[in-house]
Amino acid sequence: MSTLIIGGGLVGSQIARALVEEGERPTIMDASLQSDALADIVDPDAVTIVQGNVLNPLDISRALKSSGASRIAHMAAYPMLTEGAQRDPYAAIQVNVFGALNVLEAARLEGVSRVVLASSGVLTRYIGGGEDEGDPAKEEAYPRPTTFYAATKQAVESIGLNYGKWTDLEVAVVRFAAVAGPWRGRGGGGPTGNFKNMIERSLHGEEFAIPDRSVEWLYSKDAARGTVLALNIAELKSSVFNLSMGRAYSPAEIVETVHRIIPTSKLSVKAGTAVTESVGGMVALDLSRSRRDLGFEPRFDLPAAIDDYIQWYQGVQS
Repeated sequence: MSTLIIGGGLVGSQIARALVEEGERPTIMDASLQSDALADIVDPDAVTIVQGNVLNPLDISRALKSSGASRIAHMAAYPMLTEGAQRDPYAAIQVNVFGALNVLEAARLEGVSRVVLASSGVLTRYIGGGEDEGDPAKEEAYPRPTTFYAATKQAVESIGLNYGKWTDLEVAVVRFAAVAGPWRGRGGGGPTGNFKNMIERSLHGEEFAIPDRSVEWLYSKDAARGTVLALNIAELKSSVFNLSMGRAYSPAEIVETVHRIIPTSKLSVKAGTAVTESVGGMVALDLSRSRRDLGFEPRFDLPAAIDDYIQWYQGVQS
């Protein structure tokens, strides 16, 4: 069984590494692959790399034909996630929604058996409405996303699940918490950058202040492992799977953890940055379905993630 990974970045590179360790030679399709960053994570000689853009359906079809892939892990997204989508909603909608649609349609036409789509835990936070208690006759019956990025992810989930319902294509959605982990290329959102900066600057004895808000992270290696589980599971008993560290960390906990692991850290909390735009507040993702149906259990809590990142960072710096 062969896999086409669309998007060779923070998570896609780790999926490739995990599949190579299973004895597979996956294919990575990316519009502008960051080869040096990818090589930090997986041996480039152990994967097949093709250039292609999710906005061009023919690129996806060509990648499927050339690789013979029977399944797809679709990880591509518009850069900077929530922040990027707020700055340029049209481009984000094109890449996130129409890109996913192109992947699903190419997969259907080429006879792919399963597609795993990346979604986001922002759907639990950036949400409003629902004041009419689910009464379908009323205008505010159901919650709706309050940011462009969350809206694109809700659309991707809905479109993908309908493909799974009405076609022969099996579709699973992995809903990631804020992903962080080894990656020196471009990509990721605000929490990803904060994770990187708080560790690297702490190691160099530099001051850095994190926003005054709780964060539920997902280490990129766990994101990849959950995705591979969704690719590999013989029967999809469910369609949407939450993936995270299993809990949120308060700003004080984050600072204390970093100080404990890096005693010379000058990490602090940025005053006056308590988040207000997250209408739904911090709701930790429930992992019970992922545990039951996928056998997923996060291997990296915050201390383990920090330790692993330090080991990787010091290795690429030497």
